[in-house]
Amino acid sequence: MLDDFLIRAGLAGIGVALAAAPLGCFVVWRRMAYFGDATAHAAILGVALSLALGTSVFTGALAIALVMAVAVSNLSGRGYAMDTLLGVAAHSALAFGLVAVSFLQGVRVDLMAYLFGDILAVGKTDLAVIWGGAGLVLGLMAWRWQGLLTATLNPDLAYASGIDPRREQMVLALSLALVVAVAIKVVGALLIVALLIIPPAAARALARGPEAMALGAAGVGAAAAMAGLWVSYMYDTPAGPSIVSAAAVIFGLTNIAARIGLTR
Repeated sequence: MLDDFLIRAGLAGIGVALAAAPLGCFVVWRRMAYFGDATAHAAILGVALSLALGTSVFTGALAIALVMAVAVSNLSGRGYAMDTLLGVAAHSALAFGLVAVSFLQGVRVDLMAYLFGDILAVGKTDLAVIWGGAGLVLGLMAWRWQGLLTATLNPDLAYASGIDPRREQMVLALSLALVVAVAIKVVGALLIVALLIIPPAAARALARGPEAMALGAAGVGAAAAMAGLWVSYMYDTPAGPSIVSAAAVIFGLTNIAARIGLTR
């Protein structure tokens, strides 16, 4: 079954959607979109380093994304304006990554695949990495769900309950780096944040609780992955942008449905 590239692509899209859904909810609730952007852009530098050193692209992307996520988390609240800090980090990391790639000698690099994804080229090993990473993220989110939720809603209440909001922030940073590393093959560094934000935002319009929103986001992400792949196959459009476009259409439909429901 896995010899069919479309089946592998569909499974990869669903795996990334399941990993991004619960994490994306916290990104939306905490208004961390730019934080995710900086981490995703840093992954390009990780790709360049891994190609230069001859190591796995997943390992390099994960390492640099994790360094960026931890660094930004530690610098937050220390006299730096977060929007400025994240803007500098995001664009600098992307620029350094692209410059580093240009110095690689004897290595053929398809930048478009890393910037916008190449889900149709996902192999069995990539599939194992994606689902392994998704399993780790889901396990981490399930384990720390209550602590993350409390720290997100009310940091003072979290302290009173014995929960350290800074620790929960680091859990999110680790999870975000993991999602970036597994998703870069599917949608690319420039579209990862869209896959983190759009499905939870679409689910938010109809969800009645945090858990329902996370489950709804997973459903929207999986549906967008399958719809985007179908559009890409039928009309020969780029797969990564097609998936994000499908998620945007679902976002519009859920918000229209919510508004109609509110007016009745």
